[in-house]
Amino acid sequence: MNRFTKEMVDDYANKLLFDLTPEENKMVLDEFEIIDRNCDAVNTIPGIAEVTPMTHCLDDFVVELRDDEAEPSVDIELLLRNSDETSDREVELPKVVD
Repeated sequence: MNRFTKEMVDDYANKLLFDLTPEENKMVLDEFEIIDRNCDAVNTIPGIAEVTPMTHCLDDFVVELRDDEAEPSVDIELLLRNSDETSDREVELPKVVD
C-alpha cells in the first residue's frame, strides 16, 4: 500500500523550494515504499505494542546539571585585543546582508 503519491512528493518538494524531475520523484517514492515496508515489518514483531519507546539511544543516559555558580570571567579589554576593529566594548564586523 502506497502511503505517498507523486503529487504529495511534488508538493513537499515545492514547499522546500525545489522541483523534482520525474526520475527524482520516482526515486523518492521508491525510497518511501522501502521505509513503509520496514516499518510494517517492525510492527509485526510480537509484543511490540507493549514496549516502552526510548527517549534516548543510550540506556544509561543521565542528565547531570552543575550548580549555577558565578565564576570570574576574562577581562573584556583583554579579549577585544584580538579583534581588528572595535567600537566601545563591541567587535565591528563587515556588513554581510544588504
